[in-house]
Amino acid sequence: MHAITAVADVRSSPYSRMNPQFNREPLRERLRQSGIAYVFLGKELGARSEDRRCYRNGKVQYDLLAQTPMFKDGIARVIEGSDTYRVGLMCAEKDPLECHRAILVSRVLHEKAIDIRHVLTDGRLETQEDLVTRMLGRLAFA
Repeated sequence: MHAITAVADVRSSPYSRMNPQFNREPLRERLRQSGIAYVFLGKELGARSEDRRCYRNGKVQYDLLAQTPMFKDGIARVIEGSDTYRVGLMCAEKDPLECHRAILVSRVLHEKAIDIRHVLTDGRLETQEDLVTRMLGRLAFA
């Protein structure tokens, strides 16, 4: 629908007990059959870093994670890949507001002047700017 030619899987763990069709191996094969490249970037861009310095009181701090060399390498790979492919970032959450790919990975890419469009569950696209507006609207009612 959106001409995605590569999927960058940014899940820390590329497996699902509830939806095994989204486990790394069957997903990679199904995408390959559809002519879509697959790359796992969960070590670089996943929300559960193995770098203990990124945690405070047991919770990962995205600002610290974004400063790590591994994260920066992952961002560089996405940018480099976008020269050749139309890249879709994949995680486990349906709504980008519930996922680190929007509030961490996409935010950093957007700061680097990369055009970000989030695919919503109904197939519509949402810009990073519109996502931020939606996020602020939620906060106003919290």
